[in-house]
Amino acid sequence: MKFLCDQMLGTLAKWLRIFGFDTFYANAEISDEELLHIAKKENRVVVTRDRLLLQRGRKEDLQVIETNSTDLDEQLRHVLNLKDAEIDEDAFLSRCLVCNTNLEEISKKDVKAKVPEKVFINNEKFWLCPTCNKIYWTGSHTDKMIKKINKIKKSHN
Repeated sequence: MKFLCDQMLGTLAKWLRIFGFDTFYANAEISDEELLHIAKKENRVVVTRDRLLLQRGRKEDLQVIETNSTDLDEQLRHVLNLKDAEIDEDAFLSRCLVCNTNLEEISKKDVKAKVPEKVFINNEKFWLCPTCNKIYWTGSHTDKMIKKINKIKKSHN
């Protein structure tokens, strides 16, 4: 399942990517008309807090989810309760949080000059976004993400 989050839902878009979902995040320059075109062309579920976008999406016969909550956990539960939103543990942390591209594993020697020395010393596995060249590794932030994923997963089942 692929999503499109409006500009009011940046944190939700990031977390859907953490869960491994292909999630387009709209910036302020993209018009509602263009968003709906992208959603239709790429078969994306529109997630929005914008009533006008919600109404227009429904008129275009798109699958649209309205979220009124500002609470991230509640937003995630709402979106993940869709019948087709299957949580795939193998997809966790597989996408770039910045640009949504699938990450690729990169050898440790290839990141030596690109990450802080302490990170290089303390980690064996690294991943690269081939689009924006951001480098990822596991750390304390990863543990926090996994805890949140498991918490949401439990409430999803």
